[in-house]
Amino acid sequence: MKKLILISAMSLSACTVGPDYQVPEVARTRPGSVRFIEEGAQLDPRPLPPRWWQLYDDPVLDRLVAEALAHNPDVRTAAASLAQARAVLSEQRGARLPQTGLQGSATYARVSPAGNPAGSASGSARSVQTDYYSAGFDASYEVDLFGGVARAIEAARGDVEAAAAQLDAARVAIAAETARAYVQTCSSAAQRDVAAETAALQRRTLELTQSLASAGRGTERDVRRADVVLAQSEATVPSFEAERRASLYALTALTGRPPEDLDADAAACVAPPGLDAPIPIGDGATLLARRPDVRAAERALAADTARVGVAVADLYPSIRLLGNIGFGGTSPGNAFKPSGFSFSVGPLISWNFPNRTVARARIRQARAGADASLARFDGTVLAALRDVEQALARYKGELERNVVLERAERSSERAAALSKQRFDNGADSFLLLIDSERDRATARAELAESRRAVAEAQISLFKALGGGWEQAPEPDRLKSGN
Repeated sequence: MKKLILISAMSLSACTVGPDYQVPEVARTRPGSVRFIEEGAQLDPRPLPPRWWQLYDDPVLDRLVAEALAHNPDVRTAAASLAQARAVLSEQRGARLPQTGLQGSATYARVSPAGNPAGSASGSARSVQTDYYSAGFDASYEVDLFGGVARAIEAARGDVEAAAAQLDAARVAIAAETARAYVQTCSSAAQRDVAAETAALQRRTLELTQSLASAGRGTERDVRRADVVLAQSEATVPSFEAERRASLYALTALTGRPPEDLDADAAACVAPPGLDAPIPIGDGATLLARRPDVRAAERALAADTARVGVAVADLYPSIRLLGNIGFGGTSPGNAFKPSGFSFSVGPLISWNFPNRTVARARIRQARAGADASLARFDGTVLAALRDVEQALARYKGELERNVVLERAERSSERAAALSKQRFDNGADSFLLLIDSERDRATARAELAESRRAVAEAQISLFKALGGGWEQAPEPDRLKSGN
């Protein structure tokens, strides 16, 4: 009969209260059913490769991203959070197992006559002195009658999966920021060189103007105007160099290195990397499956839904099966004799009834938390689609702007050459020459800035697409001297 009762109680442990989690509909969208609205030039419908930065075919960029994924402090922090979540899951799973403990004691006791009524009645004034030795083994097992333990494990498992997705999200961000810092380093160097080349051309114009003024074909005003244009170009060189070095310092921090450990290969870059092929972007459904922030939000929703079940289980009785085996005696030898053996076994039932105000309040809290997680999930999905559409729109706009600026730069070069030729022949005034020089400087600077903007728009698009975490190395602290 006792065995039958125990088996029946154990079989009821499969019952779980609370809502069963259902994946939100948008996360189960069929492939191809979500399409991007903004379709810019130079795009490929094929899926995004795991290591998208390798599309640039730049060994320096490949190495920098690999170092950042392995040693960046933010990635290591996210990895530690994942390890912590896994430890919590292991703790919750331990609740399914019997809890056991060993204990032992050795005591010396003395009882005074005042505490011994029998001795006082007989007139004896002697104290009672005893030694007592005991050892025991305790065991308890919680019968998960209403699934509170199962729901707690389910919630912890959701937390682990959310932490894993957050680690992937950190990898996506760090890969993109490393590529962006590298692009900024190279672009600043290119803009610096363009400004230096423009200044060199204008310096020759100033020298020519000075020679003409000395020969009586020009005025001091012409010399000063040429010097102003030259100074304006020369003033931009230090600012671009400062931005280049600032980007180099950003790269060292991203790769887990101190500021003084500048990367020599990155410092030698003088042109931003470019893509020769269209960017593969896939479709909206693969985007939602790939974006780590969407996965993290969905797994957090699953965990918070399970916590509702944990709270609901507190409304019902808690049953624990308790058992104890003990040995005791006045000496170590007597303690383990048959006469010193004792045991106990039986259930412990606890139930907060009829006052269940606290339990019901916790249920409302858990349900509100699950509702908030659902709202965050919906917002994350919308943000993912928005990010890609915005990145596509900006990339398309920068490509179109770059084409126009390239034409403008070619025209300004030709116009400046013609103006100088006509000025040398006395057909144009010095004012026209200065204007053409200024137009050329502006066109060259705008084209260099546009090339930087195109490269950064590409990086922003890759980041919005959410790739770069699939084949990442295990994070590790960078050892000194490496």
